[in-house]
Amino acid sequence: MNATTCYFVNAMADENTGIARGLERRDPDLFDQLIEKYQHRLLRYLVSLTGRRELAEDLFQETWIRVLERGHQYDARHEFSAWLFTIARNLVIDHLRRKQPASLDSMADNDDAPPFEVPAAGQPSAFDATVQREQNAQISAGMERIAAEYREALVLRFQEGMSLQEIAQVTGAPLGTVKSRIYRGLSALEPWLKGASL
Repeated sequence: MNATTCYFVNAMADENTGIARGLERRDPDLFDQLIEKYQHRLLRYLVSLTGRRELAEDLFQETWIRVLERGHQYDARHEFSAWLFTIARNLVIDHLRRKQPASLDSMADNDDAPPFEVPAAGQPSAFDATVQREQNAQISAGMERIAAEYREALVLRFQEGMSLQEIAQVTGAPLGTVKSRIYRGLSALEPWLKGASL
Protein backbone atom coordinates (compact mmCIF):
# COMPACT_ATOMS: atom_id res chain seq x y z
CA MET A 1 0.00 0.00 0.00
CA ASN A 2 1.54 3.31 -1.05
CA ALA A 3 1.44 6.55 0.94
CA THR A 4 -1.47 8.00 -1.05
CA THR A 5 -3.59 4.88 -0.53
CA CYS A 6 -2.76 4.86 3.19
CA TYR A 7 -3.77 8.50 3.48
CA PHE A 8 -7.06 7.85 1.68
CA VAL A 9 -7.89 4.82 3.85
CA ASN A 10 -7.06 6.72 7.04
CA ALA A 11 -9.10 9.74 5.92
CA MET A 12 -12.13 7.51 5.22
CA ALA A 13 -11.76 5.80 8.62
CA ASP A 14 -11.56 9.21 10.31
CA GLU A 15 -14.62 10.41 8.41
CA ASN A 16 -16.61 7.29 9.37
CA THR A 17 -15.59 7.71 13.02
CA GLY A 18 -16.68 11.35 12.93
CA ILE A 19 -20.02 10.36 11.41
CA ALA A 20 -20.54 7.68 14.08
CA ARG A 21 -19.81 10.15 16.89
CA GLY A 22 -22.05 12.82 15.36
CA LEU A 23 -24.93 10.38 14.89
CA GLU A 24 -24.53 9.22 18.48
CA ARG A 25 -24.91 12.86 19.61
CA ARG A 26 -27.68 13.51 17.07
CA ASP A 27 -25.68 16.44 15.75
CA PRO A 28 -28.08 18.47 13.53
CA ASP A 29 -25.24 20.02 11.49
CA LEU A 30 -23.82 16.59 10.67
CA PHE A 31 -27.29 15.33 9.78
CA ASP A 32 -27.75 18.26 7.35
CA GLN A 33 -24.33 17.57 5.81
CA LEU A 34 -25.15 13.89 5.32
CA ILE A 35 -28.46 14.69 3.64
CA GLU A 36 -26.73 17.22 1.39
CA LYS A 37 -24.02 14.73 0.45
CA TYR A 38 -26.19 11.66 -0.16
CA GLN A 39 -29.61 13.00 -1.18
CA HIS A 40 -29.22 12.59 -4.95
CA ARG A 41 -27.61 9.16 -4.72
CA LEU A 42 -30.18 7.88 -2.22
CA LEU A 43 -33.19 9.16 -4.16
CA ARG A 44 -31.81 7.76 -7.42
CA TYR A 45 -31.33 4.37 -5.74
CA LEU A 46 -34.88 4.38 -4.32
CA VAL A 47 -36.35 5.36 -7.69
CA SER A 48 -34.41 2.51 -9.30
CA LEU A 49 -35.82 0.02 -6.79
CA THR A 50 -39.41 1.22 -6.80
CA GLY A 51 -39.77 2.63 -10.32
CA ARG A 52 -42.03 5.31 -8.82
CA ARG A 53 -40.78 8.78 -7.93
CA GLU A 54 -43.55 9.54 -5.41
CA LEU A 55 -43.00 6.30 -3.48
CA ALA A 56 -39.22 6.83 -3.64
CA GLU A 57 -39.61 10.30 -2.09
CA ASP A 58 -41.69 8.89 0.78
CA LEU A 59 -39.13 6.16 1.42
CA PHE A 60 -36.33 8.75 1.15
CA GLN A 61 -37.87 10.70 4.04
CA GLU A 62 -38.39 7.52 6.05
CA THR A 63 -34.76 6.50 5.49
CA TRP A 64 -33.47 9.73 7.01
CA ILE A 65 -35.86 9.38 9.96
CA ARG A 66 -34.41 5.92 10.59
CA VAL A 67 -30.87 7.30 10.36
CA LEU A 68 -31.76 9.90 12.99
CA GLU A 69 -33.49 7.37 15.24
CA ARG A 70 -30.90 4.60 14.89
CA GLY A 71 -27.70 6.56 14.37
CA HIS A 72 -26.23 4.99 17.49
CA GLN A 73 -26.27 1.64 15.63
CA TYR A 74 -23.91 2.82 12.88
CA ASP A 75 -20.58 0.97 13.00
CA ALA A 76 -17.70 3.19 11.82
CA ARG A 77 -15.79 0.15 10.52
CA HIS A 78 -18.15 0.17 7.52
CA GLU A 79 -18.86 2.86 4.95
CA PHE A 80 -21.74 5.14 5.92
CA SER A 81 -23.18 4.91 2.40
CA ALA A 82 -23.47 1.12 2.64
CA TRP A 83 -25.32 1.44 5.99
CA LEU A 84 -27.60 4.15 4.56
CA PHE A 85 -28.46 2.12 1.45
CA THR A 86 -29.14 -0.96 3.58
CA ILE A 87 -31.69 1.02 5.59
CA ALA A 88 -33.32 2.26 2.38
CA ARG A 89 -33.41 -1.23 0.86
CA ASN A 90 -34.99 -2.70 3.99
CA LEU A 91 -37.67 0.01 3.93
CA VAL A 92 -38.50 -0.87 0.32
CA ILE A 93 -38.82 -4.54 1.28
CA ASP A 94 -40.95 -3.65 4.33
CA HIS A 95 -43.20 -1.52 2.11
CA LEU A 96 -43.65 -4.43 -0.30
CA ARG A 97 -44.47 -6.82 2.51
CA ARG A 98 -47.12 -4.46 3.91
CA LYS A 99 -48.62 -3.99 0.47
CA GLN A 100 -48.62 -7.72 -0.30
CA PRO A 101 -46.24 -10.62 0.18
CA ALA A 102 -43.77 -9.91 -2.60
CA SER A 103 -40.18 -9.50 -3.61
CA LEU A 104 -38.35 -6.71 -5.39
CA ASP A 105 -39.23 -8.47 -8.66
CA SER A 106 -42.93 -7.79 -8.20
CA MET A 107 -42.33 -4.05 -8.48
CA ALA A 108 -41.35 -4.46 -12.14
CA ASP A 109 -44.82 -5.83 -12.90
CA ASN A 110 -46.65 -2.60 -11.99
CA ASP A 111 -48.00 -1.39 -15.36
CA ASP A 112 -49.81 1.57 -13.76
CA ALA A 113 -46.58 3.14 -12.46
CA PRO A 114 -45.13 6.11 -14.34
CA PRO A 115 -42.05 5.38 -16.46
CA PHE A 116 -38.80 4.65 -14.67
CA GLU A 117 -36.79 7.88 -14.46
CA VAL A 118 -33.41 8.56 -12.89
CA PRO A 119 -33.34 11.96 -11.13
CA ALA A 120 -30.76 14.31 -12.60
CA ALA A 121 -28.03 15.61 -10.30
CA GLY A 122 -26.60 18.35 -12.57
CA GLN A 123 -27.53 20.83 -15.27
CA PRO A 124 -25.97 19.95 -18.67
CA SER A 125 -26.13 22.16 -21.79
CA ALA A 126 -29.24 21.96 -23.97
CA PHE A 127 -27.52 19.68 -26.49
CA ASP A 128 -26.03 17.44 -23.81
CA ALA A 129 -29.40 17.32 -22.06
CA THR A 130 -31.13 16.17 -25.25
CA VAL A 131 -28.55 13.47 -25.95
CA GLN A 132 -28.60 12.41 -22.31
CA ARG A 133 -32.41 12.19 -22.31
CA GLU A 134 -32.35 9.94 -25.37
CA GLN A 135 -29.68 7.70 -23.83
CA ASN A 136 -31.46 7.63 -20.47
CA ALA A 137 -34.72 6.70 -22.19
CA GLN A 138 -33.05 3.74 -23.88
CA ILE A 139 -31.30 2.58 -20.72
CA SER A 140 -34.38 3.22 -18.55
CA ALA A 141 -36.46 1.12 -20.92
CA GLY A 142 -33.98 -1.69 -20.46
CA MET A 143 -33.79 -1.22 -16.69
CA GLU A 144 -37.58 -1.56 -16.47
CA ARG A 145 -37.41 -4.94 -18.16
CA ILE A 146 -34.60 -6.66 -16.29
CA ALA A 147 -35.07 -8.49 -13.00
CA ALA A 148 -35.14 -6.23 -9.94
CA GLU A 149 -32.13 -7.88 -8.28
CA TYR A 150 -30.07 -7.29 -11.45
CA ARG A 151 -31.28 -3.68 -11.65
CA GLU A 152 -30.36 -3.10 -8.00
CA ALA A 153 -26.87 -4.58 -8.44
CA LEU A 154 -26.22 -2.43 -11.53
CA VAL A 155 -27.41 0.76 -9.80
CA LEU A 156 -25.24 0.13 -6.73
CA ARG A 157 -22.18 -0.74 -8.82
CA PHE A 158 -22.32 1.78 -11.65
CA GLN A 159 -24.39 4.70 -10.38
CA GLU A 160 -23.35 4.58 -6.75
CA GLY A 161 -19.81 3.30 -7.32
CA MET A 162 -20.00 0.75 -4.52
CA SER A 163 -17.48 -2.05 -4.31
CA LEU A 164 -18.65 -5.64 -4.72
CA GLN A 165 -18.17 -6.16 -0.98
CA GLU A 166 -20.32 -3.12 -0.17
CA ILE A 167 -23.06 -4.37 -2.50
CA ALA A 168 -22.94 -7.75 -0.76
CA GLN A 169 -23.30 -5.95 2.58
CA VAL A 170 -26.26 -3.83 1.39
CA THR A 171 -28.14 -6.70 -0.26
CA GLY A 172 -27.17 -9.48 2.15
CA ALA A 173 -26.16 -11.62 -0.84
CA PRO A 174 -22.90 -13.62 -1.08
CA LEU A 175 -20.11 -12.02 -3.11
CA GLY A 176 -20.44 -14.62 -5.88
CA THR A 177 -24.15 -13.85 -6.20
CA VAL A 178 -23.41 -10.12 -6.47
CA LYS A 179 -20.91 -10.77 -9.28
CA SER A 180 -23.40 -13.01 -11.04
CA ARG A 181 -26.19 -10.44 -10.76
CA ILE A 182 -23.99 -7.71 -12.25
CA TYR A 183 -22.88 -9.96 -15.12
CA ARG A 184 -26.41 -11.17 -15.84
CA GLY A 185 -27.82 -7.68 -15.49
CA LEU A 186 -25.34 -6.27 -18.00
CA SER A 187 -26.06 -9.15 -20.37
CA ALA A 188 -29.81 -8.56 -20.09
CA LEU A 189 -29.34 -4.80 -20.56
CA GLU A 190 -27.01 -5.16 -23.55
CA PRO A 191 -29.63 -4.62 -26.30
CA TRP A 192 -30.63 -1.29 -24.72
CA LEU A 193 -27.03 -0.23 -24.08
CA LYS A 194 -26.29 -0.74 -27.78
CA GLY A 195 -29.32 1.39 -28.67
CA ALA A 196 -28.15 4.16 -26.29
CA SER A 197 -24.70 4.35 -27.88
CA LEU A 198 -25.96 4.80 -31.46
